[in-house]
Amino acid sequence: MKLGTRGSPLALAQAYETRDRLSAAFDLPQEAFEIVVIKTTGDRVIDRPLKEIGGKGLFTREIEEAMLSGEIDIAIHSMKDMPVLQPEGLVLDTYLPREDVRDAFVSPRVASLAELEEGAKVGTSSLRRKAQVLVKYPHLEVVEFRGNVQTRLKKLDDGVAACTFLAMAGLNRLDRADVATAAIAPEVMLPAVAQGAIGIERRADDTRTADMLTAIHDKVTGQRLAAERAFLAALDGSCETPIAGLAELDGGTLRLRGEVLRPDGSEALSDDRTAPIEDGPDLGREMAVKLLEQGGPGFFDWRD
Repeated sequence: MKLGTRGSPLALAQAYETRDRLSAAFDLPQEAFEIVVIKTTGDRVIDRPLKEIGGKGLFTREIEEAMLSGEIDIAIHSMKDMPVLQPEGLVLDTYLPREDVRDAFVSPRVASLAELEEGAKVGTSSLRRKAQVLVKYPHLEVVEFRGNVQTRLKKLDDGVAACTFLAMAGLNRLDRADVATAAIAPEVMLPAVAQGAIGIERRADDTRTADMLTAIHDKVTGQRLAAERAFLAALDGSCETPIAGLAELDGGTLRLRGEVLRPDGSEALSDDRTAPIEDGPDLGREMAVKLLEQGGPGFFDWRD
């Protein structure tokens, strides 16, 4: 079985986890699974903001094309990078157990954003994080900050910015939790929709692969993401839209928190609701409709 993935250290770690889970589930040697690295547009173009070169498909398009052509059998994705709609002929319905959903604050200088002086530079390529920072700390300057963990840490050392953010999930998967100055609670910075989750995409007509993936699917993660991605879909979310969302389960109840922000950080709208787990997708759509009505036309317009 050929497993398609991006080539970053984190993407490879996620591919290895998928391979190891499949290997264990079916008592197969690791050699039964081949990791195929595919470079995406998002990986190649690193000198421009994501909004200038496209949306979430920047990190998935080439991988999905390889799957449709039969070059690979499955694709392993960071779910926060995934568009809410898949190309015709592809299905995304398998999720591994979710990791830590929190953002990590990373700085060699200070312990938190609150300690930064006026005009200090915060590095991030995430429009969500940029807007969330500016809502609470409008006196700070946000600068473009792309690259893998190693690249971003070097930029901090070089003084490009005083601090940045990474996902705790990625640091944990790389065994680099020590990089985090502090993990930020969702109550302080609500994470991206599906942050911390790995999704596995396949061809719709590949029943053999579908049967195998059933053995490693995590139902709880699937239930949480069903609500979060319904929220995102109803907002027509993309990499160009500052949106945050988190679903959590407690017994038979699902709690969904959602947030939409103006790209310049001038305003943020949020909601917090609960419903039976099976109603999670409906809850996500209803929350999106409410926030869209509150925001009104032009809420997500750019104000450069």
